[in-house]
Amino acid sequence: MTAQKNNSPIGIFDSGYGGLTVLKEIVKQLPQYDYLYLGDNARAPYGTRSFETVYQYTLECVKHLFEMGCPLVILACNTASAKALRNIQQKDLPNIDPTKRVLGVIRPTTEIVGNYSKTKHVGILGTTGTVNSNSYPIEIAKFFPEVKVFQEACPMWVPLIENNEFNNEGSNYFIEKHIHQLLKKSDKIDTIILGCTHYPLLVNKIKQYLPHNITILSQGEIVANGLVDYLKRHPEMESRLSKNNQLEFFTTETPENFNEQASRFFGKEIKSKHLGL
Repeated sequence: MTAQKNNSPIGIFDSGYGGLTVLKEIVKQLPQYDYLYLGDNARAPYGTRSFETVYQYTLECVKHLFEMGCPLVILACNTASAKALRNIQQKDLPNIDPTKRVLGVIRPTTEIVGNYSKTKHVGILGTTGTVNSNSYPIEIAKFFPEVKVFQEACPMWVPLIENNEFNNEGSNYFIEKHIHQLLKKSDKIDTIILGCTHYPLLVNKIKQYLPHNITILSQGEIVANGLVDYLKRHPEMESRLSKNNQLEFFTTETPENFNEQASRFFGKEIKSKHLGL
């Protein structure tokens, strides 16, 4: 059953599966709301695509979520947040519907990272697209100008996760390699942001190659806390959201393929429906 028009769920968008790690934490903290998840798996990964392509794809999916009744959409994807969010907020929303809102995952993380780092040396592990956008250094500088940011692109990590190869011996090489390359950039890094919503699935492996004194920040809990705060500060939006404790999942890929993979990210069995774009 498609989301009813009188329902006003919170829309969660990702290029693939990673956003489910964010949705999982949001539902844990705010179980009363309705949620509609859309994964654009047919066109994933976004991490290596151009700025313009990511923007077009993301805008298309946001419009679909609006049409399905979502007054608030969260881009639970670092690449989409880095390459599309600002344009959508500033250029498109005023024309589509100025009462609707689109939020991302980068800002909530950058607002708090400086509170964790004693050395003020912070590392970012992300996709090529997120790293090349420089969104993290730019945003962190707004809140913590004294923090030095060191980035490392990990192009193989998402394919390893999506192909369920990340627990194999072969994946250790790519995980160790990028952590080593990041730490070579500064021996003072004491806090690392997992700048891709897929990466929480690698957290145990990442820890194997990190000194114990380094804090790892995953975005799910941070974004969930940020949403709790946002809804407190915006009662006009909070009052529009429907509260039936319902979850719906849509994918632009084959639902059978999506369901099997998605359950690993979400931690529960998922039944999705196909959405043609």
